[in-house]
Amino acid sequence: MIDNQTIERVVNAAGIVDVVGEFVSLKRRGVNYIARCPFHDEKTPSFIVSPGKNIFKCFGCGKAGNPVSFIMEHERLTYVEAIRYLGKKYNIEIHEKEQTAEDIARNNDRESMMIVSSYANSFFSDTLHNSEEGKAIGLSYFKERGFSKKTIEKFQLGYSPAKRSAFSDAALKAGYKEKFLVQTGLSISRDDGTLFDRFAGRVMFPIHSLSGRVIAFGGRILQTDKKAAKYLNSPDSDIYLKRNVLYGVYFSKQAISRLDKCYLVEGYTDVISMFAAGVENVVASSGTSLTDEQIKLIARFSENVTVLFDGDAAGIKASLRGIDMLLKYGLKVKVVLLPDGEDPDSFARTHSAEELYGFLNTAEQDFLSFKVNLLNRDKLNDPLKKAEIIHEIVNSISVIPDLITRSVYIRECSKTLEIEENVLSAEVAKNRKKQLLSDGSRDGGKEPATTAANHSENPETDPVPAQMLPAVPAFVSNIVCQEQEKELLMFMLKHGRNKLFRMDDDSQEERYICVDEYIIADIKNDDLELQNLHYKKIFEEYERLLTEPEHQETDDFTQYFIRHADVEISSATINLLTDTQMQGNDNYAISKIWNGTNSVHIDLTKAVPKALAVYKSKVLLMARHKLLDELKEATDNQFDILEKIKLLDEQRKFISDFLDRVIIV
Repeated sequence: MIDNQTIERVVNAAGIVDVVGEFVSLKRRGVNYIARCPFHDEKTPSFIVSPGKNIFKCFGCGKAGNPVSFIMEHERLTYVEAIRYLGKKYNIEIHEKEQTAEDIARNNDRESMMIVSSYANSFFSDTLHNSEEGKAIGLSYFKERGFSKKTIEKFQLGYSPAKRSAFSDAALKAGYKEKFLVQTGLSISRDDGTLFDRFAGRVMFPIHSLSGRVIAFGGRILQTDKKAAKYLNSPDSDIYLKRNVLYGVYFSKQAISRLDKCYLVEGYTDVISMFAAGVENVVASSGTSLTDEQIKLIARFSENVTVLFDGDAAGIKASLRGIDMLLKYGLKVKVVLLPDGEDPDSFARTHSAEELYGFLNTAEQDFLSFKVNLLNRDKLNDPLKKAEIIHEIVNSISVIPDLITRSVYIRECSKTLEIEENVLSAEVAKNRKKQLLSDGSRDGGKEPATTAANHSENPETDPVPAQMLPAVPAFVSNIVCQEQEKELLMFMLKHGRNKLFRMDDDSQEERYICVDEYIIADIKNDDLELQNLHYKKIFEEYERLLTEPEHQETDDFTQYFIRHADVEISSATINLLTDTQMQGNDNYAISKIWNGTNSVHIDLTKAVPKALAVYKSKVLLMARHKLLDELKEATDNQFDILEKIKLLDEQRKFISDFLDRVIIV
């Protein structure tokens, strides 16, 4: 039995476009996607996928459903099997067990908390509209902010009476249990066992789940009280985790999908005022730092995000981390800086919808321009300060996962800040490798041993080397270097879990990079792919194993691949690990690192980076030969080809210096 909490995590993570796109070629058509139905033969596409509603529908055969039902139908799986399938896809650990009386009680408790939250929502709304206190204080406040009756009702705004136990008393009298009043955070228990209201004397903003159920509240105090927080939120509970929730997403998700853009603001009133002004594709992070879970939620509806900032310079700089996080997840980020003294709430209330949209469209700028302007163009005349600005911007470019997008921003940065493109590329590559290694490192790996290849007597003195090889250019792809690919896999299979370098960062814990993590990070950094299909399968599955919780303590994956259910993978692994074949097969020219040498004596700190350098050098050389062939046939783009050859030669020179070799053209 899979517990309801795990099922909910899987269902919330599964995006219909992402799931269906694995099996069907989708084409965008307005706010939706269209394809030929995978469930029946058809020549004209009638299969529609709606990211906003997270559903699919075929108007030919009539089949319809959500991500889970699509997997059930397409893969012929049961519901539980489909949940397992999607859990694996989204790296969500599936906890399965027979449902006990405690499990049933826990699930019942969650539903009870939902019911209590719904009652509270009705209570606060009724108090706002029908009590003298609510109308005099709460309703007056909302009207002063320009919220219409329609807006107040749409967002289900309310008021919690100033009497410290008004809500708790009413809920208990209505038959709701004290246990669930406390667990939702609506009530707080005193030492003497009596209850008092968390939100007494505050206007109330209910927080909705993606499906529209009330799961929590935010409350704003209206009286001047230095001891009381201006805004107060429900604490995390079994039905509400702040990091997973965006305020307003229930109301805005369809508009975000339809317009293929999401405006990101900070607070409740920012969302409501913009919505009331006609800008409905807006959500808020609820006054907290943006989280990974919130970004993933935005990405389900659109990859285009515009972040709105007010004129508070300190606040803007503190929020730059959020921009980098959005970039890291592959979202296309724009920024709007509001006029001094304005925030999204005040600006929306004083401008018409036409004026608001006009300003947003004209004031939008990409993150690169925004950062340059924010960090002050006047500093560009000071070499040291200019270097600081370049490092700031390079840090942002480095987190972008898409190679082409990174390349475009590197070129723009080169023009804007007047610095050579290849220098920026090298710096971005260095940053990306550091990030990939940091993300991939874990407190594991085999300690240095006399029976395994090792890098030094004392690995603690060997931090990850600062010098990084240059990034392979984006135009280099599909280069077959079978013998070098084989060598890298041999290192991973024979010595993958051996600690290679120590992470030199601010962490209080000692963290190490293992051989396999270092190789994977370096290959991914350049967006390279192994071309031998068997080697590629091993490489990709090895990378996946490192991320799975059940393999966190594994110190050797050799037997896993030898015993692999896929006979081709098993056979390729055995061939890789068989010394006689490595040294006696004329089909491969294995590096001298392995020839006539017992692997016990290999210095991995030198051998692994060297093997990667040889691989990249071979890739660049073969890419150069391809370009020379293109140059012979070219009629109108000879200059571009020559520029590419020049870039390759510069990078090959860098690698040759690293290898202490002479370049052979």
